[in-house]
Amino acid sequence: MSAEESLAKAEDLLARLEAARERLDATEDPDQAIELLQELAELAREIEAELQRAKRAAETEAIAGPEPDAPGA
Repeated sequence: MSAEESLAKAEDLLARLEAARERLDATEDPDQAIELLQELAELAREIEAELQRAKRAAETEAIAGPEPDAPGA
C-alpha cells in the first residue's frame, strides 16, 4: 500500500471518528456512551496504524524512488 493510499484510509477513518464523536456528544445514554468511547478508541488505534504505514511507505518510496507506473514517473 502506498503512502497516499494509507493517508486516504486514515482520512476515511478520521471522518468515522468525527461522526462517532458527534454521536457521543448527542447521547445521554450511559451504555451507548461507553460503546461509543470504545468505538472511538478503536478508530484512534486504526488511524495510528495507518499513519505508521504511511510513514513507512513514504520512507520506502523516498529511498526506492517513484514506481515506474506511478503518475509523474
